[in-house]
Amino acid sequence: MQVSIETTSGLERRLTIGVPADTVEGEIEKRLKEAAKNIRLNGFRKGKVPMKVVKQRYGAGVRQEVVGELISRSFYEAARKEDVKPAGQPSIQPKELSEGKDLEFVATFEVYPEVELKNIEGFDVTRYTAVITDEDIDNMIEILRKQAATWEQVERASADGDQVNIDFTGTKDGVEFDGGKASGHNLVLGSNSMIPGFEAGIVGMKAGEEKTIKVTFPEDYQSDELKGAEAEFLIKVNSVAEQTLPELKKAFFQQYGLEKGGIKAFQKEVKANMERELKNALKAKVKSQVMDKLIESHEVDLPKALVANEVNVLRNQMMQRFGQQPEGFDAKSLLPDSMFEEDAKRRVSLGLIVGEVVKSAQLKADAKAVKKMVEEIATTYEDPAEVVEYYYSQRELLAGVESAVLEDQVVEHILAKADVKEETATYDEIMQPQKAEK
Repeated sequence: MQVSIETTSGLERRLTIGVPADTVEGEIEKRLKEAAKNIRLNGFRKGKVPMKVVKQRYGAGVRQEVVGELISRSFYEAARKEDVKPAGQPSIQPKELSEGKDLEFVATFEVYPEVELKNIEGFDVTRYTAVITDEDIDNMIEILRKQAATWEQVERASADGDQVNIDFTGTKDGVEFDGGKASGHNLVLGSNSMIPGFEAGIVGMKAGEEKTIKVTFPEDYQSDELKGAEAEFLIKVNSVAEQTLPELKKAFFQQYGLEKGGIKAFQKEVKANMERELKNALKAKVKSQVMDKLIESHEVDLPKALVANEVNVLRNQMMQRFGQQPEGFDAKSLLPDSMFEEDAKRRVSLGLIVGEVVKSAQLKADAKAVKKMVEEIATTYEDPAEVVEYYYSQRELLAGVESAVLEDQVVEHILAKADVKEETATYDEIMQPQKAEK
């Protein structure tokens, strides 16, 4: 096999690879002989079809298959020979595919960048602690009650907290705009799910009433056409309903799998869940600071192929959250790359930097920590033992846990060298930081 390599630009490399004709033709001949043993054709007994006929019938298909496999295999052999690590799949350009001649092709690809690890000592990190109070538990129970609430229609004027069913049509300079029209839309007043001024304009309206309200779209609105624009909405209220919260009785507790123990047992269960979530949030808050510091202190060339792959991962995750897609759903058009590019670049950059920290510190996923994390995941299922067994039987699932544990070890490794200060916070400040800041 003949190989030559050149650097075209930055991380891009170009391999020109030649595979001897004897290797190609020999593999094709071998495949055809193997196939001939099982071929059935009218007029011939099984395995007795002449090789000339076999080649006429199946030669082109076998050649295509063999050439494809040889290109793939010889590319990775050439990459190992030249000591380069491809980042993503190569772009293959055949140069010579003719029968009887050496197979020649050009592979263009990106390589993983060299990450120069900067000084990771002395990062300023704040480690938070928080305690769950009785008030926090009561607030959480109220949230759970609201999630299980029912709505009953009323004849009075709408107020904050009510659910209204509305039809609306938005116009800008008298012309309707995309996404500004809906019928039978349910909206909880005070939820702040619409643009500023929209919900406030409905407060006080009764079923059957129509009204035109004026609003101004935020400067950071997702549509360039509507950023900071003044608009009008014609709104018709179809119905007004008030919220009825479930009573703290057995029927409500059963929705959360609690059959006995009453309110005390329910409070205990709620607190246990809150403590688990708080622990994860406190851990994530420290990890986020460490990762931010790593990003700030390193500049890494990012392979376009890795960023593109991460964009697709993020888009697929969002599609899964949406649920089943309607027929004709064009993900790339409705969820363009630009929506995910910034996050994708951050994730790829962090992956490369964290990988270098792992290599530099010679870290390996701690088996005990992996088992503990699997067991913690399993506690949220009905049969934890079965879940633990399943994780250990699925290499891909276990690898995901090992990766998460390794990231935790990287954080601890950096924290040991960081300037860490302790701060106390409330449950809300940790779990709902944006709300706490207001």
